[in-house]
Amino acid sequence: MRVLPDVGPAFVRALASHGDRPAVITARARLSYAELADRVAELAARLGPARRLVLLAGANRLDELVAYLATLAAGHPLLLVPGDKDAATAELARAYDPDVVIRPVGGELLVDELRPTSRHELHPELALLLSTSGSTGSPKLVRLSSANLQANAEAIASYLDIRDTDRAATTLPLHYCYGLSVVNSHLLRGAALVLTDLSVSDRCFWDLFRAARGTTLAGVPYTFDLLDRVGFDRMRLPHLRQVTQAGGRLDPHRVARYAALGRRDGWRFFVMYGQTEATARMAYLPPELAESRPEAIGVPVPGGSFRLRPLPDWPSPDTGELVYSGPNVMLGYAERPADLALGRTVDELHTGDVARRGPDGLYEIVGRAAGFTKLFGLRIDPQRVEAYLRRDGVEAYCVGTDRELVVAATGGPDPERVRRLAAAAAGLPTRAVRVHLLAELPRLSSGKPDYRAVRALAATPPPVPAVDESGAGTEQLRRLYAELLDQPDVTADDSFVSLGGDSLSYVEMSVRLEQLLGDLPADWHTTPIRDLARPAPARPTGRRVLETSVALRALAIVVIVGSHIPVFTIKGGAHLLLAVAGFNFARFQLTDAPRRDRLRAAGRGISRIVLPSVAWIALAGTVTGDYTLTNVLLLNSVLGPHDGPTQWHFWFIEALVAILLAVTALIAVPAVDRIERRFPFGLPLTLAALGLVTRYDLPGLAALGHVPSAVVVFWLFALGWAAARATRTAQRLAVTAAALLTVPGFFGEPFREAFIVAGFALLVWVPRLPSRPALNRLAAVLAGSSLYIYLTHWQVMPIVGPWSRELALVASLAVGIGCAAAVRLLTRRLPAPARLRPATS
Repeated sequence: MRVLPDVGPAFVRALASHGDRPAVITARARLSYAELADRVAELAARLGPARRLVLLAGANRLDELVAYLATLAAGHPLLLVPGDKDAATAELARAYDPDVVIRPVGGELLVDELRPTSRHELHPELALLLSTSGSTGSPKLVRLSSANLQANAEAIASYLDIRDTDRAATTLPLHYCYGLSVVNSHLLRGAALVLTDLSVSDRCFWDLFRAARGTTLAGVPYTFDLLDRVGFDRMRLPHLRQVTQAGGRLDPHRVARYAALGRRDGWRFFVMYGQTEATARMAYLPPELAESRPEAIGVPVPGGSFRLRPLPDWPSPDTGELVYSGPNVMLGYAERPADLALGRTVDELHTGDVARRGPDGLYEIVGRAAGFTKLFGLRIDPQRVEAYLRRDGVEAYCVGTDRELVVAATGGPDPERVRRLAAAAAGLPTRAVRVHLLAELPRLSSGKPDYRAVRALAATPPPVPAVDESGAGTEQLRRLYAELLDQPDVTADDSFVSLGGDSLSYVEMSVRLEQLLGDLPADWHTTPIRDLARPAPARPTGRRVLETSVALRALAIVVIVGSHIPVFTIKGGAHLLLAVAGFNFARFQLTDAPRRDRLRAAGRGISRIVLPSVAWIALAGTVTGDYTLTNVLLLNSVLGPHDGPTQWHFWFIEALVAILLAVTALIAVPAVDRIERRFPFGLPLTLAALGLVTRYDLPGLAALGHVPSAVVVFWLFALGWAAARATRTAQRLAVTAAALLTVPGFFGEPFREAFIVAGFALLVWVPRLPSRPALNRLAAVLAGSSLYIYLTHWQVMPIVGPWSRELALVASLAVGIGCAAAVRLLTRRLPAPARLRPATS
């Protein structure tokens, strides 16, 4: 076994002491601490004892991790740069002229020794150089010592209680101080790293995390956006012990929600605050306080302390600029190679953040004393972005908010070009940049930039860009969402579900989007508009797909009406619709939103069924005399009469409304809401099992009198709900087997039962069906109008049926479609509070 030099941070020198414990777990290999120490020592020996400035293009791969540790172990100052930003790396290399460059070439890590000794004067304490400005390639670097790295790793390991059994996923880049702190603190305690460069939005990441028995996840605010999109709250992660967040402010309501999720599922949620200048961490919020104080950054890390420097604009004695002291404070900045010879030039860190200390001793950030902003975990200097734009001929002022970089530009540039340039300069995704084109840039009377006016632009929508007819831009999609969902204030961050979309509007929206964008992702209804916008892909003319749930709704309503006339006899359509209704209830009402928002969405969905149903049945009953007050109140199945020739017409609507009210009341119970979030598949499957008690009439209720339809058929709705939550093959098999075992024998009509089981199997196993544009449009109209077709066909078919059954079918469908269209037109003319969008069964 090679011996590491007696230099560098103690946690690096101690790697071999952890022996055969797992150190690194990748998708392809596992490396023990002893093996890792050998590889580190081998490269350290190659780098030699003569101190040189080493530039490493960092990445979340084993070779780069070994190079990082080996450089520290050998005592060489390391300039760690982003491995995926060639321009930033080249600029830093030009600015600092490293002696050794380590970078990947052709799949292998190349160690390019440019000179045998350093041309620079390197301070003995200098160990690591990190950028403060994300990926811009700024020559301003943070100078860190081995003592800084060791102290911060010890502090983090202490308050997180990192154990040698922990296994932390590298969800953040190695060159980013937060990602690096995860590595350092876990190696300090002999824990394992689940080393990957996969995103948390990638299914393969979760396969690796589960296989490695991962215990720890770290994320910046954008990571939590991705976690929400992939259904993190419904994942089964039995070994997860803690989730940490830093890299920018997370909205307090999300902090509270994730803290509650952790309490429910048995893991701890740490909100943390830091800067590169403090070797990553300065404060943390104890997990037990995250729900009650989600707006706070917490208390100083072990060994650190805060003070508040008074500010003229913040006269409160409990408020001021947050100043941090501790052994993890940097040596100072470097802006040129000569600065590498400097020793400590700062003793405390002026963070630039304005903070308040609460009576409970917790600190809270309330503003910024300087112009920096932090987005996606990157500390962005807007003025440096301005300089980059100016170099490319664009005059602009930039400011940052909690969510985006706002750019005001002039001179007639293409806004998309400005967006791309600004995003590249800041190292941000383009969706995090908003561009406003102005006739002239706002200035104060002194001639200085008016950044307050630029910041005000963040509250106004940007100008409407031109849209390429071959695809769909964000603005075009915003207009489409606003039109179909009757929402005047649609933003690029909204999704179909967040805007209150339901099972009806889902039909029309999915078909319209599919025409614009091509095949849609399965989770498009929860995906923000900005992430859906893209050019339409090339594909064979006329080729489309149709969502199975939409196809089944369209087929079922035709089958129901055609069998009632009868043009043909294919029974089972209404019972299949119950399963589809349960499927859609899970997708559109049981989102990851807070319980109160879930209940509001469910209430809106129920009202869109109840109000038009009550209105039509009352009108039809007045004209024909076929219906009683119990029909109008949707209570005929409960109160009777049960023996009339027409009173049973609306049994399906009565059953659906009763079931929706029951499950909504159930979710309103906080304990049940928590159970549903923790066991999204187990709860509906359990409810389906309970529903079998009445499906098989185990209590003998039928002998006592009439049993309401909702009680008898509830299990079908619950199975549909479970189908929507079946994400794994075993779960799909279980819910399919439940249908195969329980539907047969319910009617005593094999063909009817086979029709329901076949439709249910399609719903579970085949999310989309091959289709054609015309068929998609027809299915969308039928499915979107299904409630109105069901309501009105009872009055249409007696009038037209005696002349022609086939014509009666066509007329029933046409009248229902016309009624749905009329309601849509009427509601768009009503004031917003009074709007009622057509609903569907």
